[in-house]
Amino acid sequence: MFRYHILIEYFGSNFRGWQVQKKGKTVQGLIQEKISKILKKKITIYGAGRLDSGVHAKEQSAHFDYDKEIKQKDRFLKTINHFLEKENVVILVLKKRSKNFHARFSAKMRVYNYVIINRLSKPVLERNRGWHLMKKLDTDIMKKGAKKLVGTKDFSTFRASSCRAKSPIKTMKLVKIKSLKDKIEIEFRSQSFLQKQVRSMVGCLKYLGEKKWSLKKFEYVMNSKKRILCAPPAPPEGLYLTKVIY
Repeated sequence: MFRYHILIEYFGSNFRGWQVQKKGKTVQGLIQEKISKILKKKITIYGAGRLDSGVHAKEQSAHFDYDKEIKQKDRFLKTINHFLEKENVVILVLKKRSKNFHARFSAKMRVYNYVIINRLSKPVLERNRGWHLMKKLDTDIMKKGAKKLVGTKDFSTFRASSCRAKSPIKTMKLVKIKSLKDKIEIEFRSQSFLQKQVRSMVGCLKYLGEKKWSLKKFEYVMNSKKRILCAPPAPPEGLYLTKVIY
């Protein structure tokens, strides 16, 4: 049995998320179907993260097992991508891994980026690829808020009620905000995240940038561990899984 690691880029707006569901089109379901058809064997793929409906991926990481060696990797990629491209999904890399490798459990770091398009006019070229906000945000105070999120903390405030994680305690290695013209990009790095954690943190940082909250209020809400005090989560179209580090 051979284990294969794949990196996947996709536009998430057309899907009901990554994970296979009873109803609706998912990225995992689509790739499993196409790989199974090509290899003429039922294949199950295992992803590094369960991305919500509408979230994009620059490099989602996954693996699958197959009882034969795939020797012509370039040919395999061309064939699979022929079927996937029309769905705005492509497999970037296929490589053989040891049997100990697991796309989810072997991950040491996950990198997410959230994109805000901060201008009066609605985006045309980047439609559904960022959160459009017309009101000018104060990125200086947002950066101060971002620093408060770094470290090992109880992130219950930012946790979805449906989250199945055993513990709300996570270690944020990095929360970095950079802005260029009318685009604000927020990078988040951690080994793992709670359900809707990133989008909830972005929602609170937005309240800071709008001056709806003071830095003191932001810190109070963060430390309260009360989901009810959290700002509304940012929409999924601005969120990207950028990289999974092993």
